Amino acid sequence: MDFKKEILRLKKEKNALILAHFYQIPEIQDIADYVGDSLGLAQKASEAKSDMIVFAGVHFMAETAKMLNPDIPVVLPDLNAGCSLADSCPYDDFKKFKEQHPDHLVISYINTTAAIKTLTDVVCTSGNAVQIVESFPKDQKIIFAPDKNLGGYINNITGRNMVLWNGTCQVHDMLKAESLIDLQEKNPDAKIIAHPECSAAILELAAYIGSTTGMIKFTQKDASKKYIVATETGILHQMKKLSPEKEFLIVPSDSTCSCNDCPYMKLNTMEKLYLALKNGEPSITLDAETIELAKKPIVHMLNISKKLGII
Repeated sequence: MDFKKEILRLKKEKNALILAHFYQIPEIQDIADYVGDSLGLAQKASEAKSDMIVFAGVHFMAETAKMLNPDIPVVLPDLNAGCSLADSCPYDDFKKFKEQHPDHLVISYINTTAAIKTLTDVVCTSGNAVQIVESFPKDQKIIFAPDKNLGGYINNITGRNMVLWNGTCQVHDMLKAESLIDLQEKNPDAKIIAHPECSAAILELAAYIGSTTGMIKFTQKDASKKYIVATETGILHQMKKLSPEKEFLIVPSDSTCSCNDCPYMKLNTMEKLYLALKNGEPSITLDAETIELAKKPIVHMLNISKKLGII
C-alpha cells in the first residue's frame, strides 16, 4: 500500500489535522500539516478547526491536544508511545511532594501526564520555560517538575532556587560528556548545541542551549558549517532540509551507532498513522474534571507566551 497517498486521501476526506513532533521519522514529518516542538504543537492544537486531530508524537502531547479540543476526536497512532520523563513523576508521589511545600507555586514541564497537570499552576515547555519562570516575582517560591536538568539549567541562568523534582528524560540524560568530547575531538570545527534536558555536564560544553525549534533556528542563522547536536536524532531531518549546505552530527547514546532515538517517539509509523486516520482510533479519552483542571495551566502558559510574543 502507498501509505502516503492513502493518508493524504483520508486526511482530506475526514478533515483531519496531522500534528507531528520533530522527533518523528522523516516520512511522518513530511506528511504532517505542522511539525514542531511541544510549544508550537500546543499552540497549533489550540487553533484547530478540523474534525479530527491525529497526533504523531507521544501520549502527553495528544492529551494536551484533547484538553484544548475536548469535542474533537484526538487519535494517537500508538497508545504505547509514552514518555520516560512523564513516567518519572507519578501522581501520588508528586501530590505528597507538593503537600510538603504548601507555599510553593508549581510550574510543570509539558512532558507530564494530565493528572500531574491538575496539580500544576502553570505549564511550560523548553521553548518558554525561562520566560514562564521569570514572569513570576523573584521571591516567589516555586516547585519545578519533573525535569531536574531543565530546572537546574533555569536556576543557574536566572539565579533562582526552585525546588526540583528528581526526574529526567532517558533520551537526553543518557548522553555522556565523554561521548561529546570524543566527537568534538574528531570534529574540532563543529559547534556544539544542546537541549536543556541534557545533563549539566553536557550543557557546560554547549555553545548554544535551546528547545528543538530554538536549535533549528540557530543553525539556520549561525555562520558555522558543522554542528554537534545533543538531542534526539529526529531533529536532524528538519535541520538538513532547512540548511542542506551544513553538516550535522548527533551525540550517540552508546557505542553501537551514531544515533540517539527515543523508543517511544519511534513507535509511530506510517502504517499506524494510516490506520489511526482510517479507524479513528486509538483515541485519547479524558474525563471532564481532568480536562477542566489540567487545561487551566496550559491556557495560562499559552496566554503568557502570547503576551511575551513567544512563538
